[in-house]
Formats: sequence, structure tokens, C-alpha cells
Amino acid sequence: MAYTTIDNSGLFFNTVLYTGTGNAHTVTGVGFQPDWLWQKSRSAGQDPRAFDAVRGGSKLIYPSLNTAESTDSQYITSFNADGFTMGTAGGNANDNNVTYVAWNWKANGSGSSNTAGSINSTVSANTTSGFSIVKWSGSASTATVGHGLGIAPELVFYKGLGTTGWYTYAKHALGSNGAVGKVVVGFLENTAAFTNDTTSFQSTDPSSTLLYVAAGANQSMENVAYCFASVKGFSKMGSFIGNGEPIGDAPFIYTGFKPAFVLIKSSSYAGQHWAMTDNRRLGYNGDSAWLKADESGAELTNLVNPNLLSNGFSVQNNNDIYNKNGQTYIYMAFAESPFVTSTGVPTPAG
Repeated sequence: MAYTTIDNSGLFFNTVLYTGTGNAHTVTGVGFQPDWLWQKSRSAGQDPRAFDAVRGGSKLIYPSLNTAESTDSQYITSFNADGFTMGTAGGNANDNNVTYVAWNWKANGSGSSNTAGSINSTVSANTTSGFSIVKWSGSASTATVGHGLGIAPELVFYKGLGTTGWYTYAKHALGSNGAVGKVVVGFLENTAAFTNDTTSFQSTDPSSTLLYVAAGANQSMENVAYCFASVKGFSKMGSFIGNGEPIGDAPFIYTGFKPAFVLIKSSSYAGQHWAMTDNRRLGYNGDSAWLKADESGAELTNLVNPNLLSNGFSVQNNNDIYNKNGQTYIYMAFAESPFVTSTGVPTPAG
């Protein structure tokens, strides 16, 4: 019996903290060569940034904005074996004396051609960790696009590289709070609730090989999608229902691992931010520094973040961002360590 698929989560996901210098600057400690960087300033109000190995380090997009991709050779000058090097531009990711966090995922380098769909794509897929980066040229018509995972993704962040929003597919967005099986879509760059799909994913869930993109979102431009599937002991995409109760009675969510990173968003209740917690910043297990994925603000300390436990996470307040009674919340979590390893041995408490 396989208790977990991945025992060493640090080979596929890791969080690092650093301070900008304004000059060429190498960040180390990732533990692998990252293929997707999601970065956010902590001490200053700057929008989050995303870089990946498929588009190249000179290409910057903002997860909190619907602006077009920008290009500068001095954004990320190299993806390295243990991190990345930023140039003098930095894309607001390297300002002098500003503190930052970088969340790093391992895919499969710069990618290769995928011909599974009606539109060919370039795919960097890590089938072990359930993560792929997909890039294709849109046709302004209904199409299918290969994603390379071999299993159906449960969460997809998808953006046209012009002035378009971040269409977000979440399999679990309706949970038990709505009509399970319908495709619903939200947007990473705003606080709106998720709604039934009409213009992005053809009202069709992704298959084990394909994304189904509709004409309204598949515009005549380059597009990129970040696709995630749950992997036992390493990652979990899911949802829970808030109960409005305070610490001690608020929901506990079992993941099967000790989380290193959790992203939470109410999919049914409008006006709530995408809240980010990780195990490197003082923003978990009794502390309260948290970041918003959908806007530029610096770290906030106005609510208590989830506790990251050995086998999941527990919501620690009845704030609407995490726990409004009767509302559905989606989450994406990645492991620090599995609750039980592939050999059936529990990991040490920490």
C-alpha cells in the first residue's frame, strides 16, 4: 500500500524569503531549479508577480492584475539549480531593502510540444507532483489544449497574455453548497464569487489530457495556464464549508500532510480576498501576518491565519475571509512533510 506518493516535498515545492538589493541578486535555498515563481513583497505595497520557465524569465505577469505581459531582460536573468537570479529591473521583485517571499514550483523546464488538443501547446509537466505550465496561441474560437498531466487538473489559473483577467477553474468551487458537477469560474485578480462557466472552459471539466477553452477566453494572443492536481501526501485541492465559529470550533481540513503553503478563497461569497499562508513567514500557528494574492498590499496583521498541523490545517477565526457560516471556501495546499511516508512510517511531529 502506498501511503504517499512523494516523501520529500522540498524537491517540488518550497518557499524562500529574501531582501531586495536593487542590483543583480541571486536567491538560493529553493532546493531545486524552479519553473514557476510566484513572488510577493512583504514590507511594501507591490503587486504579486509571476515568472515561469516556459515563457522565460524576461516575461512578467501580475496575478493580481489583468494587464498585459511585460518584457525586460533584467527581470529574472536565470533559473538556477538552487534558486534564481534577478537583474536590475526586478519587476518590483528586487527593490532595495524591501522584504519578499517567493513560492517556487518544479515543473519540467522550458517545456516541449504537446499535440493532444485541437491547438498545439508547449507544456512543462511534472506528472509526479501534479503540476504543469501550458502555453499556446489562441484562435478566438472554441478549442482544446493539451496540459500534459495525465490526470485531470482540479485547479487551473489561465490568462491571456494581453489585457485579460485570470480565469480560474476550481473543481471544488461549489462543494456541497451548490450544484456539484457544474463548471464554475472565478478570477484570481479580484474578490468576486465564482459563477457558472459561459465564456472560458466550455462548461466542461478538464480531462486527463485536455483543457476545454471557449472562444470568449481563447483570444488571438498567447495564453498561459498553470494546472494543478492533488497528489497524495504532497498537494490537495479541495473545499470546505464555513461555520462562523471562533477558534476551537472553526473547521479543520484534513490534507494528509503538514502544509507548507495554503491559499484560501471563498468561492460562494463575494468580496473576500485570496488569502495566502506559508510556513516561512510569521503568519501561521498563532501569528497573524498574511498576504492577499489579488492586490498589492503589504503583509497584514488584522486576523489570525490557519494553523498548519501535521495532517492538515485548522481555521482559527470566524472572519468572513476564512469562515463565514454556510459559505464555500476553496483551497490549494502543498506539503512540508507527509503525515505518513510511503513506507507507512509517521513523520516526526514538528
